[in-house]
Amino acid sequence: MEEFVAVPTHAGGPITVRMHDAQRGPDGPTMPLTIEQSAEGHHAPHAAVDKSGSRVRGMFAEIAPRYDLVNRLLSGGIDVLWRRTTVRRAPPPPAGGAMLDLCTGTGDLALAYARAAGPGVRIVAGDFCRPMLDRGEQKSHRAGLAIEWVEADAMDLPFPSASFDLVTVAFGLRNIADTARGLAEMARVCRPGGTLAILEFSLPASRVVRGLYLWYFRRVLPVVGNAVARNASDAYTYLNQSVEAFPTGEALAALIRAAGFDRIESIPLTLGIATLSICRREG
Repeated sequence: MEEFVAVPTHAGGPITVRMHDAQRGPDGPTMPLTIEQSAEGHHAPHAAVDKSGSRVRGMFAEIAPRYDLVNRLLSGGIDVLWRRTTVRRAPPPPAGGAMLDLCTGTGDLALAYARAAGPGVRIVAGDFCRPMLDRGEQKSHRAGLAIEWVEADAMDLPFPSASFDLVTVAFGLRNIADTARGLAEMARVCRPGGTLAILEFSLPASRVVRGLYLWYFRRVLPVVGNAVARNASDAYTYLNQSVEAFPTGEALAALIRAAGFDRIESIPLTLGIATLSICRREG
């Protein structure tokens, strides 16, 4: 059975996508999006994004050794500024509070929060890819920062409900096989009145900037990223595809609200190539 749905994406507007029941695996959709038609009405090449847990976990395990190097190279270091902005706009909780950085990867955002937090704040960094966590743990030990590193699946978090005052996710929400389920888990572990901060790539509003951005994202980033990361899984081709296929704007806000968050503030960063969404948990 096939289901057709319209989804706003970074490709320039709503597209019609086809979902196959046969493509659903035990850890979520294995190839959830088959693009049928672009926003302008022109047929686009069939492209599917495999976000199954096994594929994503294996891909990040393969690129873990050079993950930080490639990030700095491809972003020119701008991603560091974006994380600083996230910490400033969604500050760590006060003493006695707790925060979770989910899909933490090698822990750059968790480390930024650990540097900014005062004493008595519990900081937990969670990811389902052990090699990425190991890299982050090594970095925290070198820096002398207290962070709990937990292997955790975003769709089935190993924490009691209402455990954290702040939940953050940077460039990881689009990698969760079931976005709605991941957001529901974030809402479950976030205390009433708490905050969710989502930092993710987005599409610039300016047509000129958007054109340059998409050219770089489609033509340069995959070639350079895959070459420097020395991986066989085409991780940086996946990055480009997953960003363009991910819901944006009001479509993403609707998913966030449905999970139990409200008062969503969207802050465009660097001409809109990334967006910080700050959301409050309904009390």
